[in-house]
Amino acid sequence: MWKISTRVLAFSLLLLRSPHALPLQSPNPILLVSTIDFLPILRPLPTIPTLLSSLRYCSNDAGGGSDTKSGELVRRIVDILRESGNSMSLVKHKLDNCGVAVSSSESESVVEVLSRVRNHWEAAFTFFVWAAKQPGYAHSQRAYHSMISILGKTRKFDTAWALIEEMRGGRTGPSLVTPHTLSIMIRRYCAVHDVGKAVNTFYAHKRFNLCVGVEEFQNLLSALCRYKNVQDAEHLLFCNRNVFPFDSKSFNIILNGWCNVIGSVREAERFWREMSKRGIRRDAVSYSCIISCYSKASNLNKVLKLFNQMKEMEIAPDRKVYNAVIHALAKASFVKEALNLVKTMEGKGIAPDSATYNSLIKPLCRARKTNEAKEVFDEMLRRGLSPTIRTYHAFFQILKSGEEVFDLLEKMKMKETGCLPDKDTYIMLIRRFCRWRQLDNVFKLWSEMSENGDGPDRSSYIVLIHGLFLNGKLEEAYKYYMEMMEKQFLPEPKTEEMLQAWISSKETADVQRIGLKDNQLDHGMSSKKTQVTCKNVDLGRDFQQQPETRKVRRERGFSFWE
Repeated sequence: MWKISTRVLAFSLLLLRSPHALPLQSPNPILLVSTIDFLPILRPLPTIPTLLSSLRYCSNDAGGGSDTKSGELVRRIVDILRESGNSMSLVKHKLDNCGVAVSSSESESVVEVLSRVRNHWEAAFTFFVWAAKQPGYAHSQRAYHSMISILGKTRKFDTAWALIEEMRGGRTGPSLVTPHTLSIMIRRYCAVHDVGKAVNTFYAHKRFNLCVGVEEFQNLLSALCRYKNVQDAEHLLFCNRNVFPFDSKSFNIILNGWCNVIGSVREAERFWREMSKRGIRRDAVSYSCIISCYSKASNLNKVLKLFNQMKEMEIAPDRKVYNAVIHALAKASFVKEALNLVKTMEGKGIAPDSATYNSLIKPLCRARKTNEAKEVFDEMLRRGLSPTIRTYHAFFQILKSGEEVFDLLEKMKMKETGCLPDKDTYIMLIRRFCRWRQLDNVFKLWSEMSENGDGPDRSSYIVLIHGLFLNGKLEEAYKYYMEMMEKQFLPEPKTEEMLQAWISSKETADVQRIGLKDNQLDHGMSSKKTQVTCKNVDLGRDFQQQPETRKVRRERGFSFWE
């Protein structure tokens, strides 16, 4: 039986219609046992207006959206959820009296509200339960999946399983549980590196009368590799060869984990040889993984050798292979050759996309070759390709002042660009401003992030707290640490250790300060007594050195000594 948090269980009992989460047991747990013995020249920078003026288009669509009625409903509910703070009873009271009606036609609006408050699980869950009680409304599959993802992200797994049980619909209603439902839980377990429960969830397919095949097994491997559990994924692959036969896709998933998630050339080469020993055919995906690994490691010779090997084996390179080779060439300052390769891939019938040009722009910006990056960007626009968020991130790396950063940020937020800054954009800029010691700009970005509907999450808090701590703003760092804990975001061990050490030293210093004041007070009283005593002693000690003086009293013609 899983250990259930008291607070989460109480919250679930109050709000859920199906309060008890069933424990997930695996009839046949997979053993994670391996059956194999694994053996620059800088050019003048263009003026910033010239650079920013051309960054006007982006591929994401920000203009569309719901109609006026749905948009107003979303805005009103989100304002209630954000303004009420951490008081869920107040949130529920305001929702009950806000006069907003949610019907089945508003299911997409419910999903939109959950998306905007996804970093505050209690507010999202309170709204989710409130919406379920509205007349004429029933949660859609997307709404359930959104809420389950939010709960899993904050490790409220028991409540998430209670929702999955609710999705089964009882004996009469249709079940809304699909393989995608369980894949959400698998990814959340993999994110917190709980491989055992991820595997148990994989076995739960049979419990929900869902088919289990090679595709579901490969989804499990992908989730494990995505969150750096590559070694465990490799063990699962070899231990289950009799149940799920080897194929190129399964091996490519593990190879991609070593190449692009872990980024270990040594492990990638080992597994590359293992594919050959096992007789697994290497396809274009295999080559794109290993070439990308060598490209990131700046090993241009290996990249070109493998690229030529593909031609010899008559394996047609795909767009990912070309992008990896182009990135390696640009990183090694062979920009002209990289552009020629772009033309070559066009001749092969493979049209370059935004990722192709990002493969050129990113290494050029990192090398501070701004003129060449600008030329590539202009070529990208001439071809009718729209820059993506990654394009903007590359140009953010070469900016040197807060004014330039905010100018480019405003260009992103213009309506014609349709490319709004995301969470990664704000985290990158907050980290940069902390390094520049421009804390006013840090707090400006922090406020802007909340206003744009992308409220701070766990990663945002960790970056902000570290930046404030390293800039000596210990009180502010502690304030945001407490705010983070109130939202039930788990801090990194390093963050918690750092702040707990500061709190301990602060408490020790306070105790010493109080003790010092008491000592000074006691010392002041004793010093006064000492001064009186010393004065008397000094008078006695100097008596013999003073001339004798005696007063004479005269009375009735006689003189008397006093």
